[in-house]
Amino acid sequence: MAKITLDKVAHSYGANPSTPSDYALRLIDNIWQDGGAYALLGPSGCGKTTLLNIISGLLTPSKGRVLFDGKDVTALPPERRNIAQVFQFPVLYDTMSVYDNLAFPLKNRGFNRADIKTRVLEVANILDLTDSLAKKAAGLTADAKQKISLGRGLVRSDVAAILFDEPLTVIDPHLKWQLRCKLKQVHEQLKLTLLYVTHDQVEALTFADHVIVMYQGEIVQIGTPQELFENPSHKFVGYFIGSPGMNFMPCTLEGNEAVVGDIKIRLNDETAALGAGAGGKLELGIRPLYLEVHDRNVEGSVPARVKSIEDQGSYKIVTAFLGNTHILRARLAEGKTVPSEHAWLRFPESWIRLFSDDRLLKN
Repeated sequence: MAKITLDKVAHSYGANPSTPSDYALRLIDNIWQDGGAYALLGPSGCGKTTLLNIISGLLTPSKGRVLFDGKDVTALPPERRNIAQVFQFPVLYDTMSVYDNLAFPLKNRGFNRADIKTRVLEVANILDLTDSLAKKAAGLTADAKQKISLGRGLVRSDVAAILFDEPLTVIDPHLKWQLRCKLKQVHEQLKLTLLYVTHDQVEALTFADHVIVMYQGEIVQIGTPQELFENPSHKFVGYFIGSPGMNFMPCTLEGNEAVVGDIKIRLNDETAALGAGAGGKLELGIRPLYLEVHDRNVEGSVPARVKSIEDQGSYKIVTAFLGNTHILRARLAEGKTVPSEHAWLRFPESWIRLFSDDRLLKN
């Protein structure tokens, strides 16, 4: 496995880029540790696959270097980078058996028959493919084929990294959950360096130790699922992570209070101090999970008008108007009483976040 260093990497598909908007991938300067499980998460067109292709060698960056364990591999083709890549659609030899598909990468590299058998059986056991080893790949289900594709990436124990480009897109939801759990188990067993590209936050948050969130060609945050949820460093992370996403409202400050229209929301001393020292456009953010909804006036609450209530089974989503223009969403546990028309919203001070020009204010 390898530590992957991206040294001031940027990429443009056009000639002579001159402005940031000319770049599909803007300045990336990060180190990803040996043996880590990372997910590249973001919407379509944000630069995820471009970055993955630069790491794999399918693309040479317009600027910067790619290093594996300190060795510059920027100019090396994929076959000389010692990586394995698993794509969205399984790449298999349908006329071969499952065993031969798994063994193929090792046979190509001249491994002896005994070592091939040992490794294939080990990977087949991990992926629950042992009973299918003698079957032809052509007759298998979509999830079994994708497991074989995953196995072909895992079978080489000497690879620097395994890159996954949305490998579960074509799998139905239940099987997708099973394969995510299997990948997590594989990582814990084998301690491989795994990079997983997806636009699905559930996949990213359940698979990875660290999630790399991308937006408009930039990495806007790298963190654990808890860090991304509780302290999103960019407004995009706030509304992209979580269901529903984070609530945001433009505000001004008056002492220890955020002023939204004619409504005042109390802040703790630390948050107020951060806001007082900031320039730019201020916005208050709070997760729906932490926004309280009451059927009466409680200390620190503000009046609101309920727009809708959605019952999601184990919880409810309440959508409410604060004033005449601001729509907020709150996530409430099933069984909690929800006002049908008028409500009172309370903003717990410890869960209020302030953003300036889309960036989280923090010490």
